[in-house]
Amino acid sequence: MTAPLDAVERTALLTAALRAAESRNPDRLYDDPYAAALAGDIGPELLAEVRAATFPPGRPRSLPSTPDYNAIRTRFFDDFLQDAAADPQTTQIVLAPAGMDSRAYRLDWPRRVRWFEVDRPAVLAYKQERLGTATPRTDHRKVAVDLTSPDWEADLEAAGYDRAVPSTWLLEGLLYYIPEPDTHRILERIAAISAPGSRIAADIVNAAALTLPHMRGLLDVFEGWGCPWLFGTDEPEALFDRHGFTVRAAQPGEEGADYGRWPDPVPPRSARDVRRVFFVHGRRR
Repeated sequence: MTAPLDAVERTALLTAALRAAESRNPDRLYDDPYAAALAGDIGPELLAEVRAATFPPGRPRSLPSTPDYNAIRTRFFDDFLQDAAADPQTTQIVLAPAGMDSRAYRLDWPRRVRWFEVDRPAVLAYKQERLGTATPRTDHRKVAVDLTSPDWEADLEAAGYDRAVPSTWLLEGLLYYIPEPDTHRILERIAAISAPGSRIAADIVNAAALTLPHMRGLLDVFEGWGCPWLFGTDEPEALFDRHGFTVRAAQPGEEGADYGRWPDPVPPRSARDVRRVFFVHGRRR
């Protein structure tokens, strides 16, 4: 029996439950046949709490639609990683943290790609238990380490990562939960082991999303679980630029980040005091 997951680690089960629900939709944006097993019994319970906050009975929805957002996010990063893998120069992809992600199992990848999943030991152990005998479709390397540890780079390199060649990094569902100083430290450390031309992608909310009164219902759910949202920025391009990455930030509902599923208006970047989420993607200079 694996060790129980802590509050932040359990959010990966919520993501898996959302992906399982999306996979049952007739108009699904992707199919994740592993998501239900990865979500277990806890994931649907977490999703039920989020749905109750997001879609209150008898009142119009004021919070962003988490199911639609998660569907778009998953598909957006599916496309990002597949586009990166199509480049003959791409030989290594790093998911940090990996959570309950199953892209190594549900999508096809070129034989030249080494796939690294970085996450805490308890998460990777739980994931392996739930996946059982499932076989990844790529050269799959697990790196059981916390991204705040002082030497996770050494563990990654011991698994076969080569800092001398370009890499592709995905930081999905991470930056909400860590303080701003830790965000800078992680981006600085990733930049230090990423060759020029390396790709990076991440999702991040804006600062107002952490304080707006109408966001309180969703924020209270995460805070009640013991994993409050801690960081957001209105200038994601500047955040990544500071660490040597030139990126673009797309909001769900904008061209290339919609897939016909975003149900809300997309506020222009000039608008103040509105909630936002960004899909950041770009390259190391």
